[in-house]
Amino acid sequence: MLVSVGHIFRLMISNWQARLLISIAWCLTGLLLIAPVCVIVWFAVKSGGAEWVQTLSSPETISALKLTLLSVLVAIPLNILFGLACSWLLVMCRCPGRRMLELIVSLPLFVSPVVAGLMLVLLFGRGTLLGDWLETHNMQIVFHVSGILLVTVFVTCPYIVKELVPVMEEWGSDREETALLLGAKGWSLFRHITFPGVRHGLFYGVLLCNARALGEFGAVSVVSGHIRGETLTLPLQIEQLYNEYNTASAFIVAMLLVLLALLMLVLQSVQEWREKTGAKPAESR
Repeated sequence: MLVSVGHIFRLMISNWQARLLISIAWCLTGLLLIAPVCVIVWFAVKSGGAEWVQTLSSPETISALKLTLLSVLVAIPLNILFGLACSWLLVMCRCPGRRMLELIVSLPLFVSPVVAGLMLVLLFGRGTLLGDWLETHNMQIVFHVSGILLVTVFVTCPYIVKELVPVMEEWGSDREETALLLGAKGWSLFRHITFPGVRHGLFYGVLLCNARALGEFGAVSVVSGHIRGETLTLPLQIEQLYNEYNTASAFIVAMLLVLLALLMLVLQSVQEWREKTGAKPAESR
């Protein structure tokens, strides 16, 4: 008879120990997660409707919102293509250099975002080989929207790969090999065999990628140049407003990011609910 992990845990500790651990967990959760969000909501709500209208209708906030959404809309499709191709290569192909490729893909997770932005400046900035070439061709990366898009793609590229690789390893290659023997090719193979098995992992990878792209601050701050109304994303706009002692507007813009985060949590909850309800008929059989 199978015994759940939760049942084993309950056998190992007494009731008072379990209550103590739960109380500690809730205290830490309230202090580190719930309280900061409540503070942002409180200060944003108490600012008043006039302040909300003035902040949200200002050209700087609209520009920051557009640039933030543009970063997400560019980063997610590129990372989906990169994540699917790289994950498939890492799982299906046992070629030389596979382990090195996996480590390189994980690099943005371990490198400080500020360092990531600095690397982009040192690569494409004025006075560098690539920077001078771009300048002679009237192109610009650093202190431009294109640099923000590029660095956002860089810092978000590992998330979909990290979600897809374990799913693909569990899914295996038997189905693809069988489909190939039966004559399936290319897009048909991916659409009918590979994608149905990895779509849940892809969904969670997209959520993580979206969250990082929305909230990225360090790398974007280095390459943006903080040009008001042009290269400020929502996180940079919050910093700008706060440094100017415009705390009411800063909390209102922060509230936008909180609402976007809550939207992603709702999508995650809906997806988990769909997975559970979809698994019940299979379990009953």
